[in-house]
Amino acid sequence: MNDRVAIFIDGSNLYHSLKNNFKRVDLNFAEFTKKLCGQRRLIRTYYYNVLQDSIPKAEGVREQQEFLDTLRKMPYLELRLGTTKLSQGVPVERGIDVMLATDLLYFASNNTYDIAILVSGDSDFSYTLQVVKNMGKHVEVAYFENAASRDLLYAADNLHELDRKFFTGLWTGGNQYPSHRRNQPRYRKSRTSTTQVPVVNQTAMENQSIPPEQPPTQDTLTLPGL
Repeated sequence: MNDRVAIFIDGSNLYHSLKNNFKRVDLNFAEFTKKLCGQRRLIRTYYYNVLQDSIPKAEGVREQQEFLDTLRKMPYLELRLGTTKLSQGVPVERGIDVMLATDLLYFASNNTYDIAILVSGDSDFSYTLQVVKNMGKHVEVAYFENAASRDLLYAADNLHELDRKFFTGLWTGGNQYPSHRRNQPRYRKSRTSTTQVPVVNQTAMENQSIPPEQPPTQDTLTLPGL
């Protein structure tokens, strides 16, 4: 298949969903994106997240920087980093949703991809996916069942349920997330609306690989907190 695929990852959503569902975050990141792409041609992966505050969580900042440095070395992957602000004493993500939605639309309008795969469960992206479809592109959503908006899933052409079976063989085999991070406060988005929904249209993309012309990606890493 010659379909060009671009993957857009909501990093905070992925991390917290892995931790909540599997109590581990030692994800083989390269193999994860490879499995989502399947036999199709991966154009680029875009990873969106916030930078941690360097003062109250120095250790967490160091771990995140190590993680981001590893991502920067992965071929065909771009980082999109936002910031946080305090809202009633709670750190809130700033700019992440806007960057992700803008990139989805921009690259669709420039005919950069044929298929967009969104790794998120946030309903804020549902209308963006509809507009991308109106441009003649296909959209897929990779989601966790207990952290996905019904509107987002209904907007997708195809779905990848990120359950235990999907992640078989995608762990690096290391320890679960460090104990000193278990009480780390979670950043929240300023607008979030998610609802538990049943599986409605899962597609199996297992045991597939990137075509020979796609350079292999060997990096494996453990996701940091945010």
